Amino acid sequence: MTSTVSTKPAGGPATGESAGTTDERLDEVFAPIFARIAEGAVQREDDRRLAHDEVSWLREAKFGALRVPVELGGYGASIRQLFRLLIDLAAAESNLPQALRVHWSFVEDQLAALPDEAAQQWLRKVGEGTLVGNAITEPGVGAIDRYQTRLTPDPASADGNGFRLDGTKYYSTGSLYSDHILVAADQDGERVSVLVDADADGVTQHDDWDGFGQRLTASGTTEFAGVRVPAERVLGPGYGGEGRTYATSYLQLVQLAVLAGIAARATDDVVEWVRNRTRTFTHSTADLPRHDPLVQQVIGRLSAAAYTARTLVLDIADELDELALAGWEDADLLDRVEFDVARAQAAVIPAVLDATTQLFEVGGASITSERLRLDRHWRNARVISVHNPLIFKLQAVGDHVLNGTDLPYAWSAGQK
Repeated sequence: MTSTVSTKPAGGPATGESAGTTDERLDEVFAPIFARIAEGAVQREDDRRLAHDEVSWLREAKFGALRVPVELGGYGASIRQLFRLLIDLAAAESNLPQALRVHWSFVEDQLAALPDEAAQQWLRKVGEGTLVGNAITEPGVGAIDRYQTRLTPDPASADGNGFRLDGTKYYSTGSLYSDHILVAADQDGERVSVLVDADADGVTQHDDWDGFGQRLTASGTTEFAGVRVPAERVLGPGYGGEGRTYATSYLQLVQLAVLAGIAARATDDVVEWVRNRTRTFTHSTADLPRHDPLVQQVIGRLSAAAYTARTLVLDIADELDELALAGWEDADLLDRVEFDVARAQAAVIPAVLDATTQLFEVGGASITSERLRLDRHWRNARVISVHNPLIFKLQAVGDHVLNGTDLPYAWSAGQK
């Protein structure tokens, strides 16, 4: 087959502005959808209602195809443009960027494989609205070298080359919203990635995620019982292989984008609440809370946290664009981005957690009303922040600075 797609790695202006996908055009398409999603955020939180309708709105607008080249049905957006919109989506509903996190890395893998025919086919599917979830982590030890999910030969397959997939996964983030599930499995002692249909026979999904935050990410249990897998759905090495990879920094940056969006929404919500508030304390220095210097200081802290998080995320997204243009193979760039995103965690996480805690200082007991659900900002930020815990990332950064030790890249590892 003769490829109709450029072999130049996707990223930067080559697939963004010059292809006609400007920030203004993207905002024209997605800002109204984000606003509509934001309107129901508190009610969804109260009802614990998964955001199926909201995901369908994004699907119809081809949000999942932001990075897909225009000629394959997407927007051809740069990585920076993607992350700018992820921050805005997180401000509307922080669960959704996290739910789609692995989808973006799947798309990026296909872009990196161009002009491969299979990659083009998958990108066309994404351009038509296909979404990909994940089932990587397992209950128990969960280390990448101890997967109990197995891919074994299926002698009953039509061509004799098929497989069967069996096992149980947890933290299957976004899979209940998705058409396909990217599964990490063991095949004769080797890690492999397997792509299965979410509605395939033998796939059972449960919405049993019980965290106190990010409740609507559909991060529950997925069971695979004799799921038939054709040979072409075995995509290659699974997560956690040795050596450098763009994926860890990319996926971590999605989490930081979520935090940036949370900080932005918390700022907007508290500003609106203070502006409309007339009651204050007898020992306040102003008649209205909005004029009180202490209240203004809290608002300033919130705004600064949102600005810091957004700026760092977009700066690192620029680095990822540079890395994409280099074909994801520049070792020095890979190390730089991995190093920078780890350090960014240390700036973004404390700032956002502190701000979403301190926001309650602008008012009395009334600000804790469940009608407002301002507590969701801290709860969501706290849950996002414990993904790939900061204490371990800081230790890796310190060891790298002091001793030149290689960065770990993989997040889950262990000895057999």
